[in-house]
Amino acid sequence: MTPMVALNPHDRPARARRARGKWTALLLALFVNLLFVGVLVFSVSWQNRTPEAVTAELYAPPPQPRVTPQAKPQPPPPKPTPPQPAPKPPEPVVEKPDTRAADIALKAKRDEERRQQEQAERERVQREARQQDEARKAEEKRQADLRERQAKQVETMRAQAEREAQLRTQAERESQMRAQAEQESATRAEQAAAGAARSRSQLEWIDKIRSRIRGNINLPPDIPGNPEAIFDVVQLPTGEIIDVKLRKSSGVRAYDDAVQRAILKSSPLPKPVPADLFQRSLELHFRPLDQ
Repeated sequence: MTPMVALNPHDRPARARRARGKWTALLLALFVNLLFVGVLVFSVSWQNRTPEAVTAELYAPPPQPRVTPQAKPQPPPPKPTPPQPAPKPPEPVVEKPDTRAADIALKAKRDEERRQQEQAERERVQREARQQDEARKAEEKRQADLRERQAKQVETMRAQAEREAQLRTQAERESQMRAQAEQESATRAEQAAAGAARSRSQLEWIDKIRSRIRGNINLPPDIPGNPEAIFDVVQLPTGEIIDVKLRKSSGVRAYDDAVQRAILKSSPLPKPVPADLFQRSLELHFRPLDQ
């Protein structure tokens, strides 16, 4: 079954022209048929005219006067000649009607029908071609829309994947930064704790050295105030003192000499715990009232 297709408004003038052409052809065929019938009627009526009757009258010759010199027997009078029948009129010759006009009209009618069929066939082919072209264009448009939708979906998925990757990367970077910050903080805390512990251990070691040296100081009498004397002490890892120098005098020469003698007397100095706290050069501060 041929699918119904909506007619284009531009096809209406064409349909009107085809309708007018059909009516013109119909009127022409009707006129030719009427002309053919008229010719046949005229031809038959002309051939069938009644022929005029021909009449002929026959007269016998008048009798001659009889001469009778002698009485002779008279011959019997001749029998009158019967009248001759009138000649039979010739039968009218009925001529066969001229079929050329009919053939021409029939041929014209067949040509018109064939032309109409060809026109209808062309219109059908054109209509089917238009339908196929419209269907092809519709399919192409559908495929193009499908490809466009698929491309948009792929682009959307790609953009979403990129955003998710960026978010994951940012989250990983932030996590790494937090972990690094936490590690650095822990490291700094550990370092601070280790430094504090080291400082405490170092202070404890210095206090031990100063305690030993203070135990060996013989304070001179009448030291005014609480002056401070600062000494630079150079030692070996074993604690043996190899050099003592006064960096800052207390202002009391007797106190300075007493402290220097006590430093030399305290050799070897206590070793640090742990051993990596060892310092070759030490800066020691002494005050008389710090005993």
